[in-house]
Amino acid sequence: MSPEALFYILIGIIILNFIWDTTLGILNAKHFSDPVPEELEGVFDPEEYQKSQRYKKESFRFGLLQSSLSLLVTLAFFFLDGFAWVDTMARGVFTDPVGVGLLFFGIIMFASDLLFTPFSYYRTFVIEEKYGFNKTTPKVFFLDKLKGWLLLGILGGGVLAALIVFYEWVGTSFWWYAWGLITLISILMNLFYARLIVPLFNKQTPLEEGSLRNQIETYAQQVGFELKNIFVIDGSKRSTKANAYFSGFGNEKRITLYDTLINDLDETEIVAVLAHEVGHYKKRHIITNLFAGILSTGFTLWLLSLLIGNPILSEALQVSEPSFHIGLIAFTILFTPISEITGLFMNMISRKFEYQADRYAAGTYAAAPLINALKKLSKNSLSNLTPHPAFVYVHYSHPTLLQRVQHLKR
Repeated sequence: MSPEALFYILIGIIILNFIWDTTLGILNAKHFSDPVPEELEGVFDPEEYQKSQRYKKESFRFGLLQSSLSLLVTLAFFFLDGFAWVDTMARGVFTDPVGVGLLFFGIIMFASDLLFTPFSYYRTFVIEEKYGFNKTTPKVFFLDKLKGWLLLGILGGGVLAALIVFYEWVGTSFWWYAWGLITLISILMNLFYARLIVPLFNKQTPLEEGSLRNQIETYAQQVGFELKNIFVIDGSKRSTKANAYFSGFGNEKRITLYDTLINDLDETEIVAVLAHEVGHYKKRHIITNLFAGILSTGFTLWLLSLLIGNPILSEALQVSEPSFHIGLIAFTILFTPISEITGLFMNMISRKFEYQADRYAAGTYAAAPLINALKKLSKNSLSNLTPHPAFVYVHYSHPTLLQRVQHLKR
């Protein structure tokens, strides 16, 4: 295959992926105005439902504008030999592969983030503000940006540097060492994410003594779930949308409740949501997802090792000197169809796990308060009650509200 042929294959993958995502989005948007299913009547009153439809339509149009601009910028960067230009710039500063690779990706990612920050700002302070979701301030918004860049530089840059070092050291066998390193990082992140990363962005406080904590602890004892760490996170600092999640395992396992969740739900509904999260732990979903992620990473790195040494990857992007970082760009695009397929599979497994966790909550606590909680959370986030089945199949990691309610009632 010639470099020119590979270039147009890369362009074709980018365009087809855009068409695929846009088509699914349009199909989904056509269902925004569908009548509410009988089982979900009462989630919204007529005025609230109209508001939810306006929110979904405005969000979709804005997302389509952003993705279209992203496509145009990406294509322009390809056809104007942008990768070669950035590569030359990086080589003018550094001579070693690690320095060149880090500066190359740093320039591209920083420039991309700067370009699309206005879109993120508009979504937060115009769209989310308009519909009553936004609680953040410009100061917090930009501080989050800075912290995100810092974390990406330390963690992402560290992993990239290690990959390049491994490649320069052992050639195509680098993937074994890279797989081991990323596996170790994944395990550590699962263990200590809530302890080390979350505090950089949010304040976490132990759930205070009282009726809610007593109910949670009583439930945990009934199901034989040792739970010492119950935290409340200040989600209202940024948004009115509510959430709860389980993280860690062993002595590091903890339940985190958003303060917005505590404000939106009554105590039995909160315990039902927590029972769902305990279900994930009891059914070993946390470990299973971690293991699946490790296997997926190993497969991806193995494929990368088969292609990364081929100079055609660099030549296709008009870069004369082959390098790990240029090959990684081309490989990432070539991997997109495989990534879509593995994403479908992972979403299918995730939806199955959600059903299992719902069944666990219904069996060990009660179905009715969980149904009420799911309805309230959907209402307060103006969720789409009538998504297109194809969009759900491809993009949803959770079943729809209707599917979960029907499942719990059965």
